Amino acid sequence: MEITEVRVKLVANKDDRLKGFCSMTLDNDFVVRDIKVIEGTNGLFVAMPSRKMSDHCTHCGGKNHLRSKYCNNCGGKLSEERAKQDAQGRMKLHADIAHPINAECRRRIQSTIVAAFEEEMERSKSPDYKPVSMDIEDYDVP
Repeated sequence: MEITEVRVKLVANKDDRLKGFCSMTLDNDFVVRDIKVIEGTNGLFVAMPSRKMSDHCTHCGGKNHLRSKYCNNCGGKLSEERAKQDAQGRMKLHADIAHPINAECRRRIQSTIVAAFEEEMERSKSPDYKPVSMDIEDYDVP
């Protein structure tokens, strides 16, 4: 697998840990979007696209996010013990949509995306800087 393109969209809020969104093209054939670049305690890291976990109300069957205290459909009170816990005992509130399956792949993705992010940060200092487009229309789709 070769990472053939990385597009970086910088985030304007300088106080937030979220520094940018990326899309990554693999082998000129497949795009993974909504990859986040986040400022962590040990520097920048990459968070793969994820979705919020949800479950269904025991009363009406309505779908609710795991942090919801009341059902969006019937208004009934929801149990606060609905979320599964990870190995460290934290509530698992998000599930990856796409992710590397081994450490070497994660390292390659992270180093490539962080390098592209740093290049985009340098480009953004130019007075004639134009942000990269992340729209699907701007990809070479037949």
